[in-house]
Amino acid sequence: MRVIAGRFGGRTLVAPRGRATRPTGDRVREALFSILGPVDGARVLDLFAGSGALAIEALSRGAAEATLVDSSAAAIAAIQRNLESIDATAEVRRQRATAFLEQARNDARQYDLVFLDPPYQAAGDLGRTLSEALPPVLAPGARVVTESDRRAALQLKLALLDERRYGDTLIRIHDSR
Repeated sequence: MRVIAGRFGGRTLVAPRGRATRPTGDRVREALFSILGPVDGARVLDLFAGSGALAIEALSRGAAEATLVDSSAAAIAAIQRNLESIDATAEVRRQRATAFLEQARNDARQYDLVFLDPPYQAAGDLGRTLSEALPPVLAPGARVVTESDRRAALQLKLALLDERRYGDTLIRIHDSR
């Protein structure tokens, strides 16, 4: 796994060991960022961050800041290792996604680009919870990118802008309207 483009382009990234984390593949990340276009100056939130590859790709392409959240100690260790290896700075939090969103709402934090890549088996149960918790932390015009299994898609109650399938992976891009 590597950073596709930008100032960290070509750098190698590590993923947490085991089967609990399923990093977004290079091909899917490349296609996703082609669809998203410029992310210059964006405030990025990567929930269920895993290896941190999505937020790191955004930072590489000019995002102003990133917050990476995961509940797994192995994921947090991989994220920190990846950030150190490319000499990048980001906020890293070991926390459940819903608890983080509640805290971010209370702190009046807002994000321009949010990545949601929960464990595929949990996606079906998270749609309602995330649909309620996300809007307060979305800046005007924010986009939310979800990644899930096409057979058990993560359903958000946000306007759908685009949807693409890559094998069994379903990518959806929503906006904050």
